[in-house]
Amino acid sequence: MILIADGGSTKADWIALDTNKKELFRVRTLGLNPAVVAKDELTNRIVNMFQLINIKDEVTEIHFYGAGCGTPKPIAILKDVMQSIFINAEINIAEDMLAAVYAASGDKEALVCILGTGSNSCYYDGNKMHINVASLGYTLMDEASGNYFGKQLIRDYYYDKMPKRIAEEFEKQYDLEIDQVKFNLYRQPNPNMYLATFAKFMFDFKEDKYIKKTIRKGFREFFKYRILPYKINNDIPVFFIGSIAYYFRDILEKVAKKYDLEVTDVIQRPIDNLIEYHRNHIN
Repeated sequence: MILIADGGSTKADWIALDTNKKELFRVRTLGLNPAVVAKDELTNRIVNMFQLINIKDEVTEIHFYGAGCGTPKPIAILKDVMQSIFINAEINIAEDMLAAVYAASGDKEALVCILGTGSNSCYYDGNKMHINVASLGYTLMDEASGNYFGKQLIRDYYYDKMPKRIAEEFEKQYDLEIDQVKFNLYRQPNPNMYLATFAKFMFDFKEDKYIKKTIRKGFREFFKYRILPYKINNDIPVFFIGSIAYYFRDILEKVAKKYDLEVTDVIQRPIDNLIEYHRNHIN
């Protein structure tokens, strides 16, 4: 049995295939980002999914693509966790950016971007990924991501920069008591996921002038730091992966046009495309 998974910081989608690459089932666990989630918690998030534990001895291959899996140390942590559970499996771990490439362009040249809980981008030449800047995560980077926008909303609320009507709605949906916010940011695990929960607020008010302005600002920053430095020709396809890009595609396309670029496609969940890639390319 083969397991293929695409994992962000918030969630991870798993699909099980038999030896003929026929889908058997799919499940979703909490995110398995080894750069921000403790080793014990990574284990818990897998073993608490009974569909995975039920077949742990039958799994012979795992192809896991995940946030936080771009450097050797977190890869080693996650691989150790998986090897202790799936004892008969050959485990392959790569960063989520590679899954985005496979899901978007397959083996063709493209610029591929992720706008989910976190954000990233790469140029794929048809054989190899080229990432111009290493990602330092939600504290310093992650422009236009869920945690970026969550941070912007909280700051605007406390700085009294949020329109009154929007602020009142924001108060209804979230516990904004200052000690609670600080507790979640500084005393709880995964503050990036906590921040990203606030970004969901924007989906309900996407036509509001303030929300549109906030989204545009974030997208412009993403283009400035994560797309324009590649200096690509405007005939190279540009793909986006993730819910932020998916739900605000109209704004994203308008920002792209200002830089003489066109959004080729936006994929909310790459797992289905990823499965097709594996069926066609991996023996």
